[in-house]
Amino acid sequence: MNITRMDDIVKAVKLKPKKRLSVAFANDSHTIEAVSNAVDLGIVEGILVGDEKCIKDICKKENIDVNKFKIVQEADEMKAANLAVKLINDGEADFLMKGLVSTDKYMRAILNKETGLLPPKATLSHIVVMELAKYPKLLIVSDAAVIPYPDLNQKIQITNYTINVAHALGIEQPKVALITATEQMSPNMPSCVDAAIISKMAERGQIKGALVDGPLALDVAIDKECVAIKKLNSLVGGEADCLVFPNIEAANVFYKTSVKFAGAKLGAILVGAKCSAVLSSRGDSAETKTYSIALAALTSK
Repeated sequence: MNITRMDDIVKAVKLKPKKRLSVAFANDSHTIEAVSNAVDLGIVEGILVGDEKCIKDICKKENIDVNKFKIVQEADEMKAANLAVKLINDGEADFLMKGLVSTDKYMRAILNKETGLLPPKATLSHIVVMELAKYPKLLIVSDAAVIPYPDLNQKIQITNYTINVAHALGIEQPKVALITATEQMSPNMPSCVDAAIISKMAERGQIKGALVDGPLALDVAIDKECVAIKKLNSLVGGEADCLVFPNIEAANVFYKTSVKFAGAKLGAILVGAKCSAVLSSRGDSAETKTYSIALAALTSK
């Protein structure tokens, strides 16, 4: 299936066996509405961990049939997050979603060394898949929310994570752009040095399943005209599927600019753990959360 829009992700998930979603502290209307949409679309079974009375009150107010969910009672925010993670580890759910629980507590539950979801030596990272009206395909972007200043080894893992997500979207050989401020190799700019190392690793087969190039400035990564004007020789330039940013500031500004100024549609997930986990803002729309659920379902094993 050719996946070029966010709605295509939902269609692709429908073709796969239904996944079980564990929601940490599902005490807000946007989360419940998104899970309800996903259940109605036939892509998940919803397990809501939270205060049962609150969940039922929200369902009644929003005219949502509460019987379509399994509710697991836990009124405490941190305990609800830990219980939602436990359902994954116990094999009772396939992937995770953040509800009204604060991000720090959600992350704490995932990263707990004894009861969490992160394998040894793995790096938890954040990936956004976005649809922009002026770009002909989906963009896979990392890391806008988790790792402030990834070192070289973390950037290598993040690059591999974006490749894995691209493969899940049906892109056999994704084009990965390692973004810096310039496409020129500047030894005084650490992000350029890291990008050049990772690019050379991919060239020599140490990173597989993609075409990887960097350093690349954002304009030459996504605009063929800029590539021609600058006479850049790149197999990725102008056609990037994945953008790996050098730090959280650059990625986060790109992410929010794309949403606020360009009206991007998107889904956001955490990768690197035992399963994909939906990480969206408490203020995100039900549509964004529904897309995030679909993306997590598609990328979960």
